[in-house]
Amino acid sequence: MLLPRLARLAPSLLPKRPPTYASFSTTSPAKMKVVPVPVRDDNYAYLLIDEATNKAAAVDPYDVPKVQAAAEKAGVQIVAGITTHHHFDHSGGNQAFSAAYPGAPIYGGSNKIPALTNQVKDKDEFNVANIHVRCLATPCHTQDSICYYVTDKSGTHPGGVFTGDTLFVAGCGRFFEGTGAEMHAALSYLATLPPQTVVYDGHEYTKSNLAFAKSVDPENAALARLEKLITDGVSPNERTTIGDEKEWNPFMRLDSAPIRKATGGGEPGAAMDALRTLKNNFRG
Repeated sequence: MLLPRLARLAPSLLPKRPPTYASFSTTSPAKMKVVPVPVRDDNYAYLLIDEATNKAAAVDPYDVPKVQAAAEKAGVQIVAGITTHHHFDHSGGNQAFSAAYPGAPIYGGSNKIPALTNQVKDKDEFNVANIHVRCLATPCHTQDSICYYVTDKSGTHPGGVFTGDTLFVAGCGRFFEGTGAEMHAALSYLATLPPQTVVYDGHEYTKSNLAFAKSVDPENAALARLEKLITDGVSPNERTTIGDEKEWNPFMRLDSAPIRKATGGGEPGAAMDALRTLKNNFRG
């Protein structure tokens, strides 16, 4: 687990990148804040906080006591639950969450999600206090996978997206309920978000994803930048954006020459299936 937070690092340790990818720096007071809460062995729950009201939503609150402790430490009131998909390691805390917060809505993409109160679909919108949430349907890992794009009215935060098990840092989720074509569509959809959008994913798989990416895209200079960020201890929940992922994530680079060589090319769905098979079998 990578512990140091981006805000605590000396400026000399920060990656050199175009300004658009550095705009989520914590030097300006933001009205929206995201706090990762590690749960299980490698999962992330999150608190999505509106600092103007000290109200928050809990994203995938698998371990409710840990999420409650994080909320108490942050001095915020939890008013909603958000679920990225129905798998137990993401939705398994919903019954306990509902019991702890009986008036709080729980958003999610299907009735397979425990304690669901508000089923959402693509392009649905809702608010958590002053934070605007837009739902992006990304079926593949599960057919009810929803990514949540969040922005605040102040404009001081660059926006973020909770991607569950669809998009990881330098990787993507397995195709348990979908196809390569569906994952290609899902990642292409996420790629339309502003490049400065911060990615909040569902698992800490960064080191293994980096190793695989280097095996299929060894000359990609962006991967060296990601490796340095890991070495420097920058949290994956604060260091990566949609713009970054388009540079270093092999699953978002199907048209690049190295990935076409690794997969044998072909149409995007077939290439995605081939790349996922390579990742599934990778032991590097």
